[in-house]
Amino acid sequence: MNRFIVVGADGSDAATAAVEWAADDAARAAARLHIVHAVDRSPYEIATFSTPGQGDAIALSAQSVLADAEAVARKRQPGIDVTSELYEGAAAAVLRGQAGNASEIVIGGRGLGGFPGAVLGSVSTHVAGHAHGPVVVVRSDPGTVFGEIVIGLDDYHAGEPALAYAFEQAMLRMSTLRAVRAWRPPVHAHVPESTHDLDEIHATQCRIATDTLQGWRQRYPQVQVIEDVQQTHPVDALAKASEKADLVVVGSQGRGAIGTVMLGSVTLGVLHHARNSVAVVRP
Repeated sequence: MNRFIVVGADGSDAATAAVEWAADDAARAAARLHIVHAVDRSPYEIATFSTPGQGDAIALSAQSVLADAEAVARKRQPGIDVTSELYEGAAAAVLRGQAGNASEIVIGGRGLGGFPGAVLGSVSTHVAGHAHGPVVVVRSDPGTVFGEIVIGLDDYHAGEPALAYAFEQAMLRMSTLRAVRAWRPPVHAHVPESTHDLDEIHATQCRIATDTLQGWRQRYPQVQVIEDVQQTHPVDALAKASEKADLVVVGSQGRGAIGTVMLGSVTLGVLHHARNSVAVVRP
């Protein structure tokens, strides 16, 4: 078994949901599940917070988190191969470092240490913005099934890996794939003297969506595809579609230098506003 899925565990409810989600995906894909927990000792190395024996307490707590996560995964999917490992360092850096060999990384939307009321945790944002390959941010109860995967269509070649991931997810889940392409009219399209024909623009966008999906339909003939072309902002369209989707898949151009810039405004907007889980797929 060469494929493996990495999931981050920290003992929070969000991380537990991520472990359940990852266990289900491992079962569908016949992949090994690798649970990781990061121990960041830096706060305890400051003299003000130094306590004799604190290191042992941290290690015991970390082992307990891993044991509990393994138990959750095995109960959820008894037949899968589960391993776990404890790492030293910041959680975001540890998870990002797992991206090289994993088929996907799964994380909770907000773990321990998140600010009350925060929509998305800093670890989730960092990993989704930096790790190559699919990063799934679990935002929903894995027990709720809608039978639909949503993919956002764009004009960039960076979207090809996202399409591949979305079609595979739809095939493994035997779900419908809703391909959403959202467009906005030119700034002066509604001016009376404007030569823009909105119906023609819409028809062109529909043709682009059909052409983009043609090859993928042939590779995955068993997947039912709905082409959903809308005149609206992409974030609004995908957030709305997420309400009845098991997963929303978005590509990322991978441009920019630091932080969330690498996600792009649409991808970041979907991560913050989607009602259910989101997979960000960077080349």
